[in-house]
Amino acid sequence: MAEGKKRVNKVMSVAVWMLVAMLILGLGGFGVTNFSTTGQSIATVGDEDVDANTYANALQQQLQGISQQTGQAFTLAQARQFGLDAQVRQQLISSAALSNEARRIGLSVGDSAVAEELRQNQSFFGTSGQFDRDTYDLVLRQNGLNPATYEADLRDGLARSLLVGAVSGGFTAPQAVTDALYGYIAERRGFSLLQVTEADLEQPLPAPSDEDLRAYYDAHSADFAAPETRQITYAALLPETVAPALPVDEAALRNLYDQRIDEFVQPERRLVERLVFPDEAAAEAAKARIDAGESFDAIVAERGLELADADLGDVAIEDLGPAGDAVFALEEPGVVGPLDSTLGPALFRMNGILSEHEVPFEEVRDDLATEFQFDAARRAIADRRDTLDDVLAGGATVEDLAEQPDVTLGTLEYSENSDDVIAGYPAFRQAAEDAQEGDFPELVTLDDGGLVALRLDGIKPAAPVPFEEARDRVAEAWRADALNRALAERAEQIRQAVQDGAPLADFGNVNVTEQIARDGTIASAPPQTVQTAFKMEEGAAQVIETPNWVGVLRLDSIETADQDGEGAQALKAQLAAQLEGALANDARQLYTQAIADNAGVSINQTVIDAVHAQIP
Repeated sequence: MAEGKKRVNKVMSVAVWMLVAMLILGLGGFGVTNFSTTGQSIATVGDEDVDANTYANALQQQLQGISQQTGQAFTLAQARQFGLDAQVRQQLISSAALSNEARRIGLSVGDSAVAEELRQNQSFFGTSGQFDRDTYDLVLRQNGLNPATYEADLRDGLARSLLVGAVSGGFTAPQAVTDALYGYIAERRGFSLLQVTEADLEQPLPAPSDEDLRAYYDAHSADFAAPETRQITYAALLPETVAPALPVDEAALRNLYDQRIDEFVQPERRLVERLVFPDEAAAEAAKARIDAGESFDAIVAERGLELADADLGDVAIEDLGPAGDAVFALEEPGVVGPLDSTLGPALFRMNGILSEHEVPFEEVRDDLATEFQFDAARRAIADRRDTLDDVLAGGATVEDLAEQPDVTLGTLEYSENSDDVIAGYPAFRQAAEDAQEGDFPELVTLDDGGLVALRLDGIKPAAPVPFEEARDRVAEAWRADALNRALAERAEQIRQAVQDGAPLADFGNVNVTEQIARDGTIASAPPQTVQTAFKMEEGAAQVIETPNWVGVLRLDSIETADQDGEGAQALKAQLAAQLEGALANDARQLYTQAIADNAGVSINQTVIDAVHAQIP
C-alpha cells in the first residue's frame, strides 16, 4: 500500500506540472466535456474569471491521467484527500492573475506569433505533415471550440508566457553562494573505523542473577506484555484458490511470451564506464597516459569525479551509439577511445562481458501459465463481486458467505504481530483494526484482486506476561542491553587512548577509508558514520553507538574541494544553473502571488461544489 501511495504521489506531481504547462501555453482545450455550469466562474481575479468548465475539465484530465498511470480508477473523493482539487484551483487562479496583469499593463502578442504557434501544433497537422486549415477547424469543432475563442485563449497564453519570462529571466547565481555550495559538496574526508565486539571486552559478561532479571523485567514490563488481540472470523475468495481450476490458453501464453521477449532473450552486453572530455585533444592526451601505464581510475579522480559518475552499467551495443562497435570488439577488459558520444569525445573502459542470454518458451511456460491463471482469477473474482454483495445485503453471515464456491472460512486472533497469510494483506489489516462488534460484514478488496468479509467476535485486551513465562525473553533482552553498555564503555576507553596518541590499529582490525564524499556509505557500518565524520576535526576520535553496532571513528584527513579543475568548473556551472532556476521559480511564485493579492481574489464555493457534484 505504501508503494502504491508513493506511486500515486509521483503521478500526481507529474500531472500537476503538465497541467501548469498547458495552462501557460493556453492549449488546454482538448478532450473537454461540457458541464452544466457554462457561463459561471469558480473564482475571479481582478477582471479575469476562472471558468467553471475550465476547472471541471482540468480536474477530469487530472483524474484520467492518474487512472491511466496507476491502472485503477481514481475518484474525485480520493483526489480531494490529496488536495489535488485545491492545487488545480490554485494553478488556474495563478494563470488568471497573470492574464489580468498582462491586460492591465497592455501586454499582448501579434497575429504572427499566434500563427506561428498554430503552425507548430501537431494536433493541426494534415496528411502533408504541416498545418492544415481543414484539420484545424475539425479538431476545434470536435472539442466544442471555435477559431476565434481558441485563438484568443492562445494569445492570452502567449502574453502570460512573456510576462512570466520577463519576471523570472535574467537571474545570476551569486558566486559566493555557488562556491560555498560547491565547497560543501566536493569536500572529501578520509577516516579509520574500528568495530568493537564482545571479543574486545577486557572481561566477559557476567551471568545475570534472578534479581538482575526481575529488576530488568519490572523496569521494562511493557516489552513483555501480550498485545491486544481481536478475534476475527472471515470468509475469503482469493486468486490462489480460484486460479488452479481455470483453463490455460496455449496461444495466449505464446503471445504473452512474445510480448515480454526482452525478459527472456537478451543480446550480449558489456559492463562499461565512460569518461567524457571537453575536446578531442584532451581525450587523446588522457588515452596516451593510460597507454603509458596510468590508471583510468586516477584520471577519473583527477577530474573531480567518482567512478559512479562514469559508470554506464551493463549496456547493449546499440546503447553506445557510434562507440558500440569499438567497445564490443574488445574481447577482454580494456580502454578504447577517444570515441564519439552524446556528450562529446569520450574514453570507454570495458570491465566485463555478459554473454547472450536466451530462455526458451518451454522453460517459462509453467510460470507464464500461473500468471495467466492468476490474472484470469482476478477477473473472475471481480465478476462475482456483485453476486457476493447481494448475498451479504440479504442478511447472510460470514459463515453463509463461505458456502459460496471457492470461498474459504477462517478464524484468527489478530494483532499487529499476526503472521497469518490473510493478515499479510494491508486492506485486511485495516478492516480488522476498524471492525466493531455488531458490524454487518462487508466485502473488502485485497491488493491481489481477492475479496474478504470479516466479523469481529471479541477483543482480548493487552496484558502482562508473567515473569516465569517471559524469563527466557527477559534473559535475552538483559544480555543484549548489558552487552551494548559494555561495548560502549570499551569503545570510550579506546577513543580516549586514540585521542591521547595511541594508534587505532592497536585495538583490532581497522577499516580505512581513503576519501569519501558526504553522500557516501560504508558497508557494514551505521548510516550516520559518514555524517559524523563530516562534523569532526582532523585527528579527532569519536564513539559511534547504535543498538546493533558500536565502534570508534577517527578522522584521518580532510581534503578541501579543488576549485580550478575541469570537473570543478562543470559542477559549479551545474550548481549555478540550479540556483538560478530556484531564484527564477521563487520570483515567479512571489510575483504571481503579489499581483493576485493586488487584483483581489474572489472564490465562488457554490459553483465549485456544483462542479464537484457532476464529477464521479
